[in-house]
Amino acid sequence: MFPPAASPFRLKNAHVPRSLLPNRNWPDPDPFAARENLVLVDLEIVDGRVRSLCAAGTNSIEPSSPTTTDIDLKRGIVLPCFADLHTHLDKGHFWARSPNRSGSFEEALAQVAADSSQHWNGEDVYRRMEFSLKCAYAQGTQAIRTHIDSYGEQAAISLGALKTLQAQWRDRLTIQAVSLIPIDYFMTPAGEKLADLFAQFDGGKLGGLTLMNADLTAQLDRLFALAKDRDLDLDFHVDESGNPNDITLQYIAEATLRHGYEGRVVCGHCCSLAVQSHDVAQRSIALVRQAQIGIVSLPMCNLYLQDRNQAASSQFTQNGEKLHRSNFPTHTPRWRGITLIHEFKHSGVPVAVASDNCRDPFYTFGNLDGLEVLTQATRIAHLESPYGDWCRTITQTPADLMKLPTIGRIDVGLGADLVLCKARYFSELFSRPQSDRVVLRQGKAIDTALPDYAELDDLLLPAQRSTA
Repeated sequence: MFPPAASPFRLKNAHVPRSLLPNRNWPDPDPFAARENLVLVDLEIVDGRVRSLCAAGTNSIEPSSPTTTDIDLKRGIVLPCFADLHTHLDKGHFWARSPNRSGSFEEALAQVAADSSQHWNGEDVYRRMEFSLKCAYAQGTQAIRTHIDSYGEQAAISLGALKTLQAQWRDRLTIQAVSLIPIDYFMTPAGEKLADLFAQFDGGKLGGLTLMNADLTAQLDRLFALAKDRDLDLDFHVDESGNPNDITLQYIAEATLRHGYEGRVVCGHCCSLAVQSHDVAQRSIALVRQAQIGIVSLPMCNLYLQDRNQAASSQFTQNGEKLHRSNFPTHTPRWRGITLIHEFKHSGVPVAVASDNCRDPFYTFGNLDGLEVLTQATRIAHLESPYGDWCRTITQTPADLMKLPTIGRIDVGLGADLVLCKARYFSELFSRPQSDRVVLRQGKAIDTALPDYAELDDLLLPAQRSTA
């Protein structure tokens, strides 16, 4: 369908979200498209970049080479490649080896601790992270930020593997890394060494898990000081619970203002905000806006984990296997686990959505597909009434929070890094998985075949390990 990257070609009759285009007086030839905030455009691609961009059929594109090929997209939606702001590449794809049978947060923590202590050597982490990158790239991701479990020696092992992958994938994916550890760890000499380790990583950030405690202010001050000394941005795991008394988001916002770190902090999850009183939630939102903090919601993982049945773990036997009663929930979840993303957005706070965990004890599903994240976020958080500019939550907004100004948008002079779908409107886009999408990188269609799960069998399945 697509000519070689060196050949000029035009994508004609493409529906592009208005919010992802440069500010122009775009016409609205189709009332239905206008209602969905889509614009019909023609794009000319030369040498892997967007040379010109105009309303479809206006003939205002600059004169092209006689060899230019026209490709009619027939109103198919075109998006820029995705920026996945919050993932856990080091944890990905070991569900088969250490499943979370109850689906609870507590069992997830226990399974990760047990599996990492036994298996997470350099090869294991490298191969699982590489598998994740293959998935993300094939589906249209251009930039990805991963949190790295940073207990003891594990940080150096995982970050070492990621450095190798970063070099190998440099021309395909921008990779950033964030430390993940309870932030009281930074009160110790080991915490300072950890800060140095991430400062040495190209695209390294500092971060951690905040928990309500009497020393939280001092812990935050210490972490901000370490970040300032190393000129590193901060990215936190915040209030990932259904406990309304978890208000560490307010403490983080206050610390951001206290240290003059506005515009350099991202907070993920913030689940408890959704179960707090209106006044408490509004105070947090106002502080976050003042501190210019970015918020990233993880709708799929939080939907999976939050408000799980916590019934007694009495055991019984079925087909000869001992099972916990909690494997058969008697409690239907009452809330969706996501933070107040509408309230944040309408208050002027930048909001992104991201993949989070992928096929590990924290989330048994996932494929690092930015389009799936946007689709599920739309369904879970009611982002369709109207669609507005919510498509920016997996494209331009996370790219901006990652300080990547050329990613997640479409404009003249930028690389032709695009995701092309046959779906013509959002209602079509979000109704099917778009498995037939075309991904262009620098104007060239890439191989979108996903890696075979069997690639990891020798790591994950005992029978394969014993016969390898």
